[in-house]
Amino acid sequence: MTNEILYVLLPDFASHEMVYLMEAISCDEQQIKPDPKYINKIVAPTLEPVTAIGGFNIIPDYSFETMPEEFAALVLIGGYGWLTPLADAVIPIMRKALDDEKIIGAICNGASFMAKAGFLNNVKHTGNGLDQLRLWGGDNYTNPDGYIHQQAVSDNNIVTANGSGALEFTKELLLLLENDTPERIEMYYQFNKQGFCALFP
Repeated sequence: MTNEILYVLLPDFASHEMVYLMEAISCDEQQIKPDPKYINKIVAPTLEPVTAIGGFNIIPDYSFETMPEEFAALVLIGGYGWLTPLADAVIPIMRKALDDEKIIGAICNGASFMAKAGFLNNVKHTGNGLDQLRLWGGDNYTNPDGYIHQQAVSDNNIVTANGSGALEFTKELLLLLENDTPERIEMYYQFNKQGFCALFP
């Protein structure tokens, strides 16, 4: 389906990096949306359950072999799996998504993987610090001048973030997806960033 958001999870993924985005896609402040604009789907190397760093398992909707060619966005969720050979199978998936000008999100080690594969060389970006991007990227990372030291960066349909930037990551992707009005997206961000008591003393 063209309105599916595909979250790429590798073993030992960082579940906290996707919860704000997934909830904003599926719910509003009152209920689960009866007719959401987008649908969340999980993609993993196989259809076997994939384990989060917190220890729980998620059953994927798609494997790398069964995932659809059409989708609204591809989101790389961080975690330790990006340090393993399994990550190499994501390179052709990402290359096609970029060629098709899909919306892309990459947070934490997902952004470092983007550097390693040479996918950050033509966009402004961030990640877990310039040193890590250089370390992971090696000769494939040729755009240190494009690095911006902030929680999340959106440029040319690509959103990158560091591992503590889940809320900023969510905000930038929601804006690209036009999931709601900019004002309501900002309110969602501020509510979760500042907290109920700060906004409603």
